Formats: sequence, C-alpha cells, structure tokens
Amino acid sequence: MSVAIEIDPTKTEHGENFPVASRLIAPRLRGDVMAFYRFARAADDIADHATLAERQKFAGLDALEDTLIGKRDSAAAALPLRGVLAERNLPPTHPLDLLSAFRTDVTKRRYEDWDELMDYCRYSAMPVGRMVLDLHGEAPSTYAFSDPLCAALQVINHLQDCGKDYAELDRVYVPLDSMEAHGARVEELGAGRSSPALLACFRSLVEKTNALMPEATKLPLAVKDTRLGLETGAIVALAQRLLGMLKVRDPLSDTVHLGKGAALLEGLRGAGRSFTARWVQKSA
Repeated sequence: MSVAIEIDPTKTEHGENFPVASRLIAPRLRGDVMAFYRFARAADDIADHATLAERQKFAGLDALEDTLIGKRDSAAAALPLRGVLAERNLPPTHPLDLLSAFRTDVTKRRYEDWDELMDYCRYSAMPVGRMVLDLHGEAPSTYAFSDPLCAALQVINHLQDCGKDYAELDRVYVPLDSMEAHGARVEELGAGRSSPALLACFRSLVEKTNALMPEATKLPLAVKDTRLGLETGAIVALAQRLLGMLKVRDPLSDTVHLGKGAALLEGLRGAGRSFTARWVQKSA
C-alpha cells in the first residue's frame, strides 16, 4: 500500500521564479490552478527531500497518484486536484505525467544530451502549461506554443540552480555531452565560480534555450482567454529577461534571479505588450 508522506512545503507560489495563478488569472480559475500547483509542489518536495530514502519517496509519489485517481484518500495534497478534475471532467493525464518526471528524479542523476533533457521536460514542465490551458478551455493546438515555453522555463531553472542541485542532490541536468564538448567537468559545479570552459557550456545551453522562444512567444496571442494572454505575456517577458541575464552572469557565483520589484515590473511590461498585440490582432 502506498504511504502518504506529509512534509512541509519548501516554498509557496510566492517563492517561484514565475507567476503562479497571479491576479491576471480569472478569479474563478485561481483556486483550480492553485490545486494543481500544490499537488506539483508536494510531489517535487518528496522527490527532492534530503533525508527520505528512495523507497519512501516512491511510496509518497505512489500515494499522490493513488489519491489523485481515487484508489484511496491518503495524500491530502492530491484531494483538491482530484475534485477539480472531476468537476471539469478532465483526465488526470498531466498530473500523472508530472509524477512520472518526479519518479525519474528519485534515481536519475545525469542527462547525456539535449534530447534526453527535452524528453525529461516533456514530463516535468510541459504538463504544467498543458494543464493550465485545459483549465481555461483552450484548444490543444496551443500546446505547440506552451510546450517550448515550459521547456525553456525548466532549463532556466536548471541553470539557475545547477550548483545547488549538484551539491545537495548530486543531480546534474546540464547535458554531459555539452560539458565534454567545452572541456568542462561535472565536479566543477561544486566550485564557487565557473571555469571558462563551464561558462562556455552554460552559454551554449542558453542559446539552445533561446531557440525555443520564437514559438513560445506566440502563446499570448494564441490563447482565447484575454487574462491568460496577459499572464503568458508576463511569463514570456520574464523568461527572456532571465535568459539575457544568463548570457552574461555566472550561475555559480552571481545572482541570476529577479527581485520581487524587478520581476513585477518585467511582468507588467510583458503583459502590456501582450495586451497591445492582442488589441491590434483583434482590430485587424
């Protein structure tokens, strides 16, 4: 039998790099988005827990799945999302995909190449955007723009936290073939500053991530819901700003995060650009 693991969340929606159910989202949908976020946060915290054994982590993730699909009621974090899915007649596909990624996190420590990392993002990041789109009743065709945005956000997070992930979890999302191509070694992630070789590796990954953005930037105009268009416009702007920072800063020694004020300003700029573009599109 799966065993529910009750641990305190490591962060709330206010501590994330990107908006989670911000006030741009329609009030009627914020609770549903938050139910999904809290489910994902609980699963992430289990997979990354410093002291839980692997068997305990798998048991905790199994409990979330069993509760989500109605086999039992043991995991409190899954109950609200189960109710949302039932109310909206949505399948549990996206949260189950997320659980697949978190199970991978329990045992997988290295990624060989970019394609392998993108396959991981297919389960760890893309279901987030797809779930939000489904909750808004958007067409599945919008996944084509949400998927690259979510993958870009995931890689940004990996680069921001690469030193911490290595030090605390011995987990390296930086593709090994990219490190080898630039003459860098995994052990360098434990240093307080990147070597020129490791910086070159990081820069190459930023360029690969930037290549995802042209399709991602189409999302704010592709969605029907105006408020979601503004929200995704804000997220696109924040992603672009952080990628710009990663081009010139060292994630091992420099701050590659935006403070609350800077993030708010950048998000408002992005939402404003999205509003203008949607107005022009509607008027054409």
